[in-house]
Amino acid sequence: MKLLIASDIHGSGYYMEKLEQAILRENPDKIVLLGDFLYQGPRNPFSEQYNPMKVVEILKKYRDKIIAVRGNCDSEVDEKVLEFPIMEDYQVLEVDGHKFYFTHGHVLEKVPYQDGILIHGHTHVYHLGKDYINPGSISLPKVHEEHTYLIYQNHVFTLYDDDGNKLEEISL
Repeated sequence: MKLLIASDIHGSGYYMEKLEQAILRENPDKIVLLGDFLYQGPRNPFSEQYNPMKVVEILKKYRDKIIAVRGNCDSEVDEKVLEFPIMEDYQVLEVDGHKFYFTHGHVLEKVPYQDGILIHGHTHVYHLGKDYINPGSISLPKVHEEHTYLIYQNHVFTLYDDDGNKLEEISL
C-alpha cells in the first residue's frame, strides 16, 4: 500500500494545489492528513495564499482516499464543509506488518501508542526516525525551509519537498 502523508495545510490554497500535484504524481492508495486543514491559527499570519475554500474544493475530490485526524485548529464546522471525517484524535493503520499511529500531535496523551511508529504533525518540523516520524508542514514549515510531505511504500518513508524533490529517506 502506498500512502501520501501531509500535515498542517492551514488554509493555503497555493500549497494545497502543490499537494494535489503530488497526489496526481504519486497516485497513493490512501492520503493521510494529520490535521490543521483550514484555519491559519492565531500565531500564524494570514498570507495572500490563504484560501480555505480552495483547500475544501481540492480535498473533496479525494475524500474517498482520505484518512484524517483532528488538529488543534480544526472544528466541527470544518468537518461539515470538507464532507469527510476529521474529528478523531488518532487513527491506527496496519500496513506491511507495521502499526502506524497517526495523530496531529497536540494530544499525544490520548493516543494508545504501543509497539509501532508514531506519526504526527503539529510542530511543522520534519523528522524521520525509527519510532517517530513527522512530515513537517506543507504550507508553514518551521526550522527547515522546505514545504514537505511523506510517501510510505514498501517499508520505506521518503520525505519530499513541495516540488517533488526527494529530501530524506528511512527504511523500516
